[in-house]
Amino acid sequence: MEMFDLTLIWAFIIGFGIMMYVLMDGFDLGLGILYPFAPDEDARDVMMNSVAPIWDGNETWLVLGGAGLLGAFPLVYSVFLPALYIGVFLMLAGLIFRGVAFEFRFKSRRNRRWWNRAFCWGSAVAAFAQGAVVGAYIQGFPVEDFVYVGGAFDWLTPFSVLTGLGLMAGYALLGATWLILKSEGHVQDWAYKITPLLLALVLFVFAVISLWTPFINPLVRERWFGNMQLIWIFPFLALACSFLVYRSVQKRRESVPFLATIGIYVFTYLGLIVSKWPVIVPPNYTLWDAASAPESQLFLLVGMVFVIPIILAYTAWTYWVFRGKVRVGEGYH
Repeated sequence: MEMFDLTLIWAFIIGFGIMMYVLMDGFDLGLGILYPFAPDEDARDVMMNSVAPIWDGNETWLVLGGAGLLGAFPLVYSVFLPALYIGVFLMLAGLIFRGVAFEFRFKSRRNRRWWNRAFCWGSAVAAFAQGAVVGAYIQGFPVEDFVYVGGAFDWLTPFSVLTGLGLMAGYALLGATWLILKSEGHVQDWAYKITPLLLALVLFVFAVISLWTPFINPLVRERWFGNMQLIWIFPFLALACSFLVYRSVQKRRESVPFLATIGIYVFTYLGLIVSKWPVIVPPNYTLWDAASAPESQLFLLVGMVFVIPIILAYTAWTYWVFRGKVRVGEGYH
């Protein structure tokens, strides 16, 4: 098998893994962001119980994407880690705080409010760091011969701050629609109430980022305005999914808002990929520039052939086992 084919296969695997992580871990990060605004402690119990059986399995996709990226495109790490040390550290620290809060909140009575805060702030910091990293990737890095030559805080710009806040809003929307699907009574009513507000905020940030991006990245500007063809279908489909979220909430549908929100993420993600393709290290290093040796890619691919179906199988089984509504007073713990 030629390196060209292997490189494309690995690009698909890593892209798929990142997308799965964003979709599957995004709604529990969103629930954490919404935690301070919940109507009462019973609602917080329902929010946490709705994701307690599945949250740690969702993060498997983050490990898969990160490990695959290191094995298949090692030169990416030589740029991304020095450029994004602080952002990645903040993300991991937030995920750790959130994970600890999952286990300790249910067993604590006197200090539960502190674990509530740990869950909220851990989720918010992790979500913001992920969005800021995406923003830094969009605007590019100062690179010479695959060596990062910028400063420690070059990733933190007004644009990356906006993308960080935008991803927080997007995750909150995903969390609210997940809560519509998994809850009932006053908790579900609250989720229905806040979803249109979050949708409006997401669309506003999405519009600002879309208008700003062409001015900071010439490749994106040329891709969108130099070839105004099928690429425009992705924002159109994302807007169509946004309208579907709004209409389904008005009609008090339960599953459609969550599925439509997933659609917003999928089409936005695909739009980002085609905007940068085939660049993997901005501004101008492609997938093939950063790829490892064909023998290394093939060796790792053999393992992935076994690992990915197992992950998909146990993930599907977990969601099936813990399907249905989460009610006040009931839960995984």
